[in-house]
Amino acid sequence: MKSCFVRFCRLVCLPLSIPLYVLELVGLFGLYKRIFPMLAYNITFSYNDKMHEVKRELFRNVAKFSNSEGGLRLLEVGCGSGANFQFYPYGCTVTCTDPNAHFERYLRLSMDANKHLTYDKFLVLSGEDMQEVEDECVDVVVCTLVLCSVKNVPKVLQEVRRILRTGGAFYFLEHVVSDSSMWTYFFQYVFEPIWYYLGDGCMVTRTTWKDLEAAGFAELHLKHIEALGVSLVIRPHIVGYSIK
Repeated sequence: MKSCFVRFCRLVCLPLSIPLYVLELVGLFGLYKRIFPMLAYNITFSYNDKMHEVKRELFRNVAKFSNSEGGLRLLEVGCGSGANFQFYPYGCTVTCTDPNAHFERYLRLSMDANKHLTYDKFLVLSGEDMQEVEDECVDVVVCTLVLCSVKNVPKVLQEVRRILRTGGAFYFLEHVVSDSSMWTYFFQYVFEPIWYYLGDGCMVTRTTWKDLEAAGFAELHLKHIEALGVSLVIRPHIVGYSIK
C-alpha cells in the first residue's frame, strides 16, 4: 500500500517536470549549464561549512598514498568549483576534470584561495571517458557529489581503476537513496524528476555503494552517514575510500 502511495505521489508531481523536459528537448536547457556553476559555487560554502568535519576526516590520510618519489598526484573527477581543495595536503599536484567547461571561472577562484597546492591542468571531459588521462598515472582519485549525476557509474569506476596506480586510493563522498521505510525515501522518489533538472542531472535514488562493492577494488572502506543540516532529499550519504 505504501509503495502504491509513493508511486501515486510521484505521478502527481511528474507534470511539474514536463516544462523542464521540453526545454531540454529543444536545446534551451543548455543555458542552465552556464548558470549552474555559479549556483554550485555559492552552495559549496554552505555545504562545506556543514560537512567540514566529515571532509577533514575523509581526507586526513590522503598523504599516505604519496608515490615512491614522495610526491602526491591527485585527480579529481567532476571537480566543479574546487570545493575540496582546502582539504588536500600541502604540495599535492592536482589535475581537475569536469564535463562542464563553465566551471573553470569559479575553479580559478578556488585555486587562488588555495596556494598550498600545485595545479596541473583542467580537462573538460566526462567521468565515463577519460582517455586523455594515461593508465596508472595518479596516486589518488577524488569524486564527491558526482556519481549521482553521471550516466554510467560502473563505467566511471572502471576509468578510476584504470588511471590509478596499483596501491593508489579512490576517495568518495556521495549522497544516496534512503531506506524505503523512511520518509526521506518518499521525498526522494517523489521529487527526483524535478531534482534531476534543477541539479543538472542529479539522481537522488541511486544505490552507489553497490557499484563500489562490485567495482573490483582490493579494499573498500565505506560507511553510511546522515549529513545533518543539508536538504532532506540528499541527507543520506556514503563516505570512504577504496584501494586498488
